Amino acid sequence: MRVAHTIKSGVAINAVDALITLDYAGRHMRRRVLKTDMGEEFLVELPEARHLNVSDSFILDDGRLIGIIPKDEPLLKITHANLSRLAWHLGNRHVPCQIDSEFLLIAQDHVLEAMLIGLGADVTKLEMPFTPESGAYSHGHD
Repeated sequence: MRVAHTIKSGVAINAVDALITLDYAGRHMRRRVLKTDMGEEFLVELPEARHLNVSDSFILDDGRLIGIIPKDEPLLKITHANLSRLAWHLGNRHVPCQIDSEFLLIAQDHVLEAMLIGLGADVTKLEMPFTPESGAYSHGHD
């Protein structure tokens, strides 16, 4: 089995040798056996845990690059006239949140959904890749 001890950042998707599709939680790792989208298993053995982004690639011990594709996952799209107020409530609960100027995205959660609706938000369920903001003190993880 091939091993990846390092990550290369800033890799264009057309420059990789294979792809792996991972959800948000699956992109946080230190040591784990993974399988590319074509079925090849490899071991990830990083010196420390880190969160991987779409432009990161695993460097296998044979020099090949395995690119990362964010997987669609169930999310809540939140809209409201005062998004900063809703972002404060989510941040106060340490909820990973993807922030746009017109909406917020969080993982589906019926308790948070009820709270947001109670605060006057419009909430829509959808499935798409989730890439929330990193925390100010996260140093590569949330």
